[in-house]
Amino acid sequence: MKTNLENWFEEQRDCFDIAQPDDGHELRFLNKLKENQTEEKPVKKLDWWKPLASAAAILLVVFAGYATIKPAKGGAELAAVSPEMAKTQDFFTKAIEEELYNINEARTPETQKLVEDALVQLEILEKDYKQLTEDLATSGEDKRVIYAMISNFQARIDLLNTVLEEIESIKKIKNDVYEDQLL
Repeated sequence: MKTNLENWFEEQRDCFDIAQPDDGHELRFLNKLKENQTEEKPVKKLDWWKPLASAAAILLVVFAGYATIKPAKGGAELAAVSPEMAKTQDFFTKAIEEELYNINEARTPETQKLVEDALVQLEILEKDYKQLTEDLATSGEDKRVIYAMISNFQARIDLLNTVLEEIESIKKIKNDVYEDQLL
């Protein structure tokens, strides 16, 4: 028993073009393709933002290091308390500078707003730290002020780590979206 579709194909058999093309058909086809193709010159993509971002990252790291290490007027640094506190301050300062460098290296147009917001928050924490250095000088090395200074360092590192995690999740989401589009 033949279906309607099979019947239709049998009725239309004479309408199908099943003849072989003439000799040289492929060569003529390729020549026509070559004639229609225009030579495309490779367009140089300007990556001017990469050197600019690197310069900005270096300036930011230098500024952050200077702002963290430079003693406030009339204030006392954590390093002035004891050699152990000096090591602690050095550790936190280097960790913050490294995290800032990593953030600036991972900065993209999609994460620009996130990084700028984080830098604003970081400036607020640095102002708080300067106030704590003044408090340390007036309190005579009060342990509560020392603890607050260490907590401030930890808060800055936590902020920068959170920003890095957010940048990585944005990159992952972006890659997943592109992968989904390709599939």
